[in-house]
Amino acid sequence: MEEKSTDTLEKIQRAAMEEFSEKGFLGASLRQIVKRAGATTGAFYGYFSSKEALFASIVEPHAAALMGRFMEAQTSFAEMPEQEQPEHMGLESSQCVHWMVDYICDHREPVKLLLCKAEGTSYEHFVHNMVEVEVEYTLQYLEVLHHLGYECAQLDAQLCHIIASGMFNGIFEIVIHDMPKEQAMRYVDQLRDFYTAGWLKLIGQS
Repeated sequence: MEEKSTDTLEKIQRAAMEEFSEKGFLGASLRQIVKRAGATTGAFYGYFSSKEALFASIVEPHAAALMGRFMEAQTSFAEMPEQEQPEHMGLESSQCVHWMVDYICDHREPVKLLLCKAEGTSYEHFVHNMVEVEVEYTLQYLEVLHHLGYECAQLDAQLCHIIASGMFNGIFEIVIHDMPKEQAMRYVDQLRDFYTAGWLKLIGQS
C-alpha cells in the first residue's frame, strides 16, 4: 500500500486545481489529475472518496470563510436595536464587501473554482444562496422601517432577488478577472454607491 504523505496530497490538490481551472468540475478527468500529480489511483483514494470530495477539499475552506463573514455582517445588523438600524444601513455590508474582496484577491485560484467552475457540485449555487440570504435580510429591514414609521415602498422578494443578484454578480466579476486589488476595491466602492442610491430611491429614502 502506498504510504500517505503531505507531499503527495499537495501534488494531487495542485494538479486538481489546474485541471478544474482548465475544464471545470464536470469536464475534469480524475485520471488526468492523478497523472498530472505523478501519483497512483490508489494514492488518490487514500485521500479522497471521489472527484467531488477532492473539489470540496480545495474550495470548502474559502466557501466557509466567505459565507461565514457574510452571515456575520447580516446577523450583526439585524440584531441591532431597530431604531439604530437606519443610521447604520450599509456600514456593516460595506465593511463585509471590502473584507470579501480582500480575501478573494488573496485566494484567487480556489475562489475562482468556487465561483466559476463548480457546476455539477454542491457549490454551484453558492452565489445564489448568498443572494437568497441578502433578500431575506433586506425584507426584514423593510419591515423594521415600517415599524419605525417610515413611508416605504412595498418591494417583493422577486424584485429584491433581481437587484441583489445583479449586485453580487457585479462584485464577483470585479474580483474574478485578475484585477489588481486596489482597482477591485475602487470599483466595488463605486458599485456599492450605485446600488445603495438605487435602494434608497426605491424605498423612498433618497
